[in-house]
Amino acid sequence: MTQKIIAFDADDTLWHNEPYFDEAQAKFCELFQDFASKQEILQLILNHQVKNLPLYGFGIKAFTLSMIEAALELTNHQINGAVIEKIISIGKELLEKPVELMPNVTAVLEQLKGKYKLVVATKGDLKDQHRKLHDSGLGHYFHHIEVMSDKTEIDYTKMLKRLECDPKDFVMIGNSLKSDVLPVLNIGGTGIHIPYHTTWEYEKIDFEIQHDNFKAIADLNEIFQIL
Repeated sequence: MTQKIIAFDADDTLWHNEPYFDEAQAKFCELFQDFASKQEILQLILNHQVKNLPLYGFGIKAFTLSMIEAALELTNHQINGAVIEKIISIGKELLEKPVELMPNVTAVLEQLKGKYKLVVATKGDLKDQHRKLHDSGLGHYFHHIEVMSDKTEIDYTKMLKRLECDPKDFVMIGNSLKSDVLPVLNIGGTGIHIPYHTTWEYEKIDFEIQHDNFKAIADLNEIFQIL
């Protein structure tokens, strides 16, 4: 393999993230436990998130707005200001969560630095992702930080054009098959999947990937067996 650029997803690849959202949704479900079952409430939040993606995009602020819309639907628009304030507080708590690195991240980046151009390719709220990168202490390892509005083939193609990188010289490492692997494979790059123990429902796929440029690893250290 002759990759010149190695890109890392951020949330649940470099640091933990999804458990914080699970915790936030549990708090929301508790607030509205008299209106619907937990499963129904979670599905309602997801429905609003997916519906709002073209307008709000990804990230905590978009998630908070979707929770408010879900609350309005659950209560038939009878929700009071105090409860909306509690929902906003749940969102603010997410924005203040500490950054806890995934195992072996620092050691792996240390070994890769200088041998490849390292990139962060993530999606979400711009300010929040930059905050997490700063708090992580990892910023100095990366040649480029890309906070994408989405992770489609077009988004990756635009990023690689800015980086002056041919897709065949690009590898993407991440926990989402849907966002971090499939689009990269489709444009001619290499996708490495490192699964996380919990995945946002929107990011799940229901088929196996069969592709020469697809690799799956259980631990970040294993990428040295591929590169």
